Amino acid sequence: MKNYHLLLTLCLLPVVLQAQQPSAAQLQAWVQAQLPAALQEHRQLVSMPNDAAVPADIGRNIAWLKPAFERRGFEVQLLETGGEIPVFFAERPQAGASRTLLLYLHLDGQPVDPAQWDQPDPWQPVLKRPTAGGGWEALPYERIQSGAIDPEWRVFGRAAADDKGPIIMLLHALDLMQQHGLTPACNLKVILDGEEEKGSAGLKSSLERYRQRYAADYLLIMDGPAHASNRPTLTFGCRGNVTCSITVYGPASPQHSGHFGNYAPNPVFRMAQLLASMKDEAGRVLIEGFYEGVRLDDETRALLRAVPDNDSLLMQRLGIASREQVGHTYQEALQYPSLNVRHIHTSWNGPGLKTIIPDWTRVHLDVRLVPETPADRQLDLIEQHLKKQGYYVIDREPSREERLKYAHIATFKRSSGVNAFRTDMEAPLGKALTAAITQCTGETPVRIRIMGGTVPIAPMIDRLGIPAVIVPLVNMDNNQHNPNENLRIGNLIEGMRVCVAILTAKL
Repeated sequence: MKNYHLLLTLCLLPVVLQAQQPSAAQLQAWVQAQLPAALQEHRQLVSMPNDAAVPADIGRNIAWLKPAFERRGFEVQLLETGGEIPVFFAERPQAGASRTLLLYLHLDGQPVDPAQWDQPDPWQPVLKRPTAGGGWEALPYERIQSGAIDPEWRVFGRAAADDKGPIIMLLHALDLMQQHGLTPACNLKVILDGEEEKGSAGLKSSLERYRQRYAADYLLIMDGPAHASNRPTLTFGCRGNVTCSITVYGPASPQHSGHFGNYAPNPVFRMAQLLASMKDEAGRVLIEGFYEGVRLDDETRALLRAVPDNDSLLMQRLGIASREQVGHTYQEALQYPSLNVRHIHTSWNGPGLKTIIPDWTRVHLDVRLVPETPADRQLDLIEQHLKKQGYYVIDREPSREERLKYAHIATFKRSSGVNAFRTDMEAPLGKALTAAITQCTGETPVRIRIMGGTVPIAPMIDRLGIPAVIVPLVNMDNNQHNPNENLRIGNLIEGMRVCVAILTAKL
């Protein structure tokens, strides 16, 4: 009899597991039925301004989101950080779960200039469909109740994609699971950051104080755009970022270019020569040691080639005839640190032009980092390069005595920066997420080793010391931070499917 019961249990086990991980066809049908409710709640959330610079906006969004999460079984706490904006923290224990999954999203957004938008109010979402001529035609929102919703329709409005879209995807994935008897495989913790667009100062300052509360086995960051193919995407790291400025000097005050041209050195030409010494014509950085430590073996290159990028289309989109030769492909280029001039100016910045020799020229640089090239090291290398070019390097304005003593003076100022992170793609977390998403969507996700941009919460990953993966869910062409931000409905559908896959995955 015992053997019979054991055999029966083993036979039923696959059925139980299947109930916890729906098939792609099942899940697609469930999501289509849920779509009108998801779009309606998305409309409500996007209708609330969430300018990161306006604390009252953030407060109203928190007040709306708190009961929304509580209705899904979460206990919500607003964790004080010493600043104006608390950290929105929600927790939902799951009976029998041995693992804890921490999800990070953000609820704040960028400011808007209504004059730049193709709708009267960027905070009032508008449903649109593409036209044959490449434009967009507004539709009445009632069309979402018709049952025939085109995945190519889009919702236009500030924060429709970044990052309110993923919040709605998560909430309605939980609704789907509740309706169909599925439960999360892990204990859930959720952080909604109210200051992401300003650098997440409150969250960063809270890491030590609430370290135990944030403790988890894994961290998933639900932010950013999916691959341009709109296939499900997993990103296993992001580059870091650090900035610095260099100022070089000419005469002590601006001088007439007729009286002193050919006599007083022009700092713009000196800066041009200095910048030219930092990069070759192919775009490779010439600063000694800049790429040191970065090694791409055959296995890594194979992983990079598996990303379905189209170099020709990417160059068309950027409007360029040739690209820089750092790496053989776009994905390879992202594996290296980069050096970028983001702004250059002189002492004269007023209206009109003057025939003067400026007294100084300043360049602002940003350096994207990879795990092998930490911020302090890269800045040290830049400073050493200035010295090798014959510059007397200081971190302040030069004195008169220094001006008379040194022919080449550079003021070098640095920021603190954010380092990169990268999680092993072949570690258990990556394999489990890949398998779950493939099962639930019918598509193998695009797996990106490291993305080019920087996630401001990278210090949180270091502090908590847990594996982290970015799960980007919105369309690549969402106009993030720009006028006419939008969410493609097909990505809302796909995002709900991916969220169900993640929440039911046995990590």
